[in-house]
Parts: sequence; structure tokens; C-alpha cells
Amino acid sequence: MLPWTIQYAPKATGELIGQDRAVQLLKQFVLEFKKQRKRGLLLYGPPGSGKTCSVYALAKELQYEVLEVNASDYRDEAKLSASVGAASVQRSLFAPSKILLVDEVEGVYGQPDRGAFPALTAILKKTTFPVVFTANNPWDRKFSSLRAACELVEFKRLDHQTVLSLLRKVAAAEKIEYEEKALASLARRAGGDVRGALIDLQTLVEGNLFTMEQLNLLSERHQMDTIFNALLRIFKTMDAFVARTAFEDVEEDLNTVQLWIDENLPKEYTRAADLFRAYERLSRADVFRGRIMSRQHWHFLAMINVLLSVGIALSKERKYETFVRYTQTQRLLKLWRAKMKYQQRASIAEKIAEKTHCSTRVALQSAVPYLRLAFRKDAKRMKPVAQELDLNKEEMGWMVG
Repeated sequence: MLPWTIQYAPKATGELIGQDRAVQLLKQFVLEFKKQRKRGLLLYGPPGSGKTCSVYALAKELQYEVLEVNASDYRDEAKLSASVGAASVQRSLFAPSKILLVDEVEGVYGQPDRGAFPALTAILKKTTFPVVFTANNPWDRKFSSLRAACELVEFKRLDHQTVLSLLRKVAAAEKIEYEEKALASLARRAGGDVRGALIDLQTLVEGNLFTMEQLNLLSERHQMDTIFNALLRIFKTMDAFVARTAFEDVEEDLNTVQLWIDENLPKEYTRAADLFRAYERLSRADVFRGRIMSRQHWHFLAMINVLLSVGIALSKERKYETFVRYTQTQRLLKLWRAKMKYQQRASIAEKIAEKTHCSTRVALQSAVPYLRLAFRKDAKRMKPVAQELDLNKEEMGWMVG
């Protein structure tokens, strides 16, 4: 029996749901490749959003051949030039044309990959066929040269209703009887990853039946304890052992755990004395974290764990009986947004440095602030500068924003 991810893969672009704009841009790039100023297309977005299958669906629709290369298998200049480089100039034997697909380009990283990205950009300059790359996050600094040589197309995270509609179609095709609540819960847990949802559904179905009981087996088998359960143990117990083991099955690191506690501590501990003691222990954990960073004394992690678990749990004089809805820390979201903005700024600085023959640091300090001010005052007059620097939409948005 075929995996459902293959059996129910879209056969044409019209079967792809939720990515209409991205698929339209992909199709336009391939059909009008000879007119394109940039010779590569970089599809980016979360796992399971349809990046790879959209390329295959378009190829089937156009009767093109797809030559797929996984970037993690060809991580140096010589191998990339021999595989992708050779294919980029050789005609297809069995189809009117072909698409070169370099999947999971994040696989090219680190010291062993020196020369890999320059090799890919060199291949783009001489290719006679469209080259499509896929990546989860294209804003990493190592992608700067590849970003400059490619058009970027975003595949957005699919909402759970879209995933649910696809699961219903598969369930109907396979004649599966299911509890609506179970299928809806599976769609939500997938987090927009259609591939993962199909794999889980095929794994869990027994005798053409899918129920909440089977879905709960998935939780027991695959999922770690959530941070919410860990917080519940710490905030609602006075038992040191229960608190001490709260974080054993939590995937988040202690830095993230500390942010979660900081966010929810005032909601749980409403008595002033309890809150004072808890924040004192939270601050001590932060002191030990600073010592790890400055002195590399990693044995202090044990002290941080005790302070964040037992220390916080025993800061209260007695249990709080009221129910509290814990919320995700907003600081992580703010840090992520700041990182995205910084990466865009750094990408612009790299382009300026390349054009003006200065260092990226000098471009960041001297050129970027003045150019951004000029863009904000009159973006239309700065259009030739944007074209010269080859700024993409996201970078333009940062300059005028």
C-alpha cells in the first residue's frame, strides 16, 4: 500500500488548496522562464505547506520532467557542479522541458559546505532550465547570495480548516468512518503540516475506523508533556519531588521555561509575599544563567532547574485553588520579529556592501540609516536605487516601513 502522502499528492496545480498566489507565481516563473531576469525561484514556508508537491503538480500539468536534488546530499562545490550544474544545461530526453528542484536547501550549512552557495548561484547564471529551491526560513545570513539571485515566493502556513477539508476527502476516498471531533483535533495538532497529518491518519486508522481513543494513542506515543502541564505541576503543588520532575519531559530549554514562568507567575501567585519569594528565586536563576554565559560553567544548569521548579513551587505558603488559564510568553514572539527585521536589515547591508565595495559593518552603520530615511521620504524617487541594489519586496517593506 502506498503512503497516502504519495497516493493523494496533487496531480495538477488546481488541486492545491490554500496556496493560490504562490502556485500562480510558480507557474508564471516556469512558463515565462526565458523572460525572467532572475534564473532561480526560492519557495519558502513551513514544513508540509505544499512547496515540493506544487513543483511536481505543475510538472505533471505541463508534462515536464522534474530532476530533484536534495541539497543535504550534495554539500560542496564539486558535487553540486557535477549534479545540478550538469543537469542545468542538458536537454531532457523524455519530456519537452524540465524543472530542476533543489529541495531542503537548508541542508547546505557549516564548514564542510564552503563554496556550496557560490556554486549554486554560478549554476543559475548559465542554466537553460528553471531552477526551484525550497527552504523553511530563507532569511538566514547564509542564504544572502542565493536570495539575491532568486525570486522569493512564500507558502503560508495552512489553517486547520484547510487541513481538515483535505483529511475529510482522504477519509471519504478510503471509506473511513470517523468521529468528527477526532478528525478536527488531528487537523489542529498538525499545525498546518498536511504531510504530517496524512501520515498520522494513515498510522492510526484501524479497520477503517478513526476515533478520539486512537488519537489519544498518538499523544501517548509521540507527544512530550506540554509546558502547560509542567506549569500546572509547579504552581499547584507543595511537593518538592513533584515539582523537581516537572520539566523532565518538556522539549523547551530552561531559558524558554523561565520566560513562561515569568509570564504566568503574577496570574497564579496573587499574594504579595508569595510573589516576592518567587521572583527572588526567578532572579537567582537568571544570575546563574549569566554565570554560564560568562564563565561557561554548565554545571549551574542543575541549580537553574531547581530554582525554576522546586524554588517556584515552594515560594507559596499554601496552594492556590483557583483555575488560571496560562498564556504563551509574548517575549519569544517579540524576539522572533526583531530577529526577522534584523536579518532583512543585514541582507540590505550586504547588498550595499557588494555594490559600494565596503564592509557590511560600515554599510550597516553609515549607509542603511540614510537610505532608509530617503526611502521613507520619497519611495518613488528611490526606485532606481532599489533596482540597483536588487531589493526584494520584504526588504523594500522594511526600508519604507
